[in-house]
Amino acid sequence: MTKRILKPSPTDPIRYTIISTPLGLTGIAGSPRGLSKIILKLPGESDFKKYLQKSHLGNFVSDPPFFENIVKQLNLYFAGKLKSFTCRMDLTGGTPFQQTVWRQLSTIPYGKTHSYRTLAEAIAHPQAFRAVGNANGKNPLPLIIPCHRVIRENGALGGYTGGLSIKKFLLDLEST
Repeated sequence: MTKRILKPSPTDPIRYTIISTPLGLTGIAGSPRGLSKIILKLPGESDFKKYLQKSHLGNFVSDPPFFENIVKQLNLYFAGKLKSFTCRMDLTGGTPFQQTVWRQLSTIPYGKTHSYRTLAEAIAHPQAFRAVGNANGKNPLPLIIPCHRVIRENGALGGYTGGLSIKKFLLDLEST
């Protein structure tokens, strides 16, 4: 599995596409440096464009062919035929702590779950389980970085930025 984190170049245009998934419309953004954002369950393309305008400096362009490989992987994932993603990631929008949490999230195997506390212990911050939960909630690449695999210590689902129905759907998908 190749997941490299690269710094963006100020001259790289932000590219995006909108795809249909079992979760609804999904927006994907990135540059030649890597994927930078996935938003699940979008109301429409205009909403993703508004997000890009607010969060990225510089130009952004619709470029579906640019995302051909990741779209293929997402389709395989939703068909239950892919257990891990292979892509470049641009996580420079996160703090060093968030990036550490996101890297650790990427190690949770398909079909398995970890608690927020277990995740905090894995990054050598055993008391920081709430901060881990906050970093988890700011994950810019859901599905690619499987934040849905983190649950409460008591087995409850906990939260999910996309909504608990999506988290349950993804955990059920991975349990088959």
